[in-house]
Amino acid sequence: MAVIGEDVYNIINHLVKEGDLNSKICKILEKEIRRRITEYELIDRGFQKKYGMPLKEFEKNEVIKQKGYSFEVESDYYDWDATVDAIDMLKEDLKKLCQKA
Repeated sequence: MAVIGEDVYNIINHLVKEGDLNSKICKILEKEIRRRITEYELIDRGFQKKYGMPLKEFEKNEVIKQKGYSFEVESDYYDWDATVDAIDMLKEDLKKLCQKA
């Protein structure tokens, strides 16, 4: 089992008042995961607005090919795809987070 330092323990107790250490850490992690999901969803919406469609439609319509394989469009695609993957992964992590707590 991992051990945390006293300073870290005290900060955790300042951030979350109720519960045991495990449930406190779960609450902190939950807030961070939700914050990141929100951040990535904003990025996703920005790309959807820029291209006028969600990622799946962008892929289906072969927009990269239509735009002549431009660096900007390809770069956007890789960033967008990574963003959507991160959202999915974080949502799965959120489902699994502290299920036993």
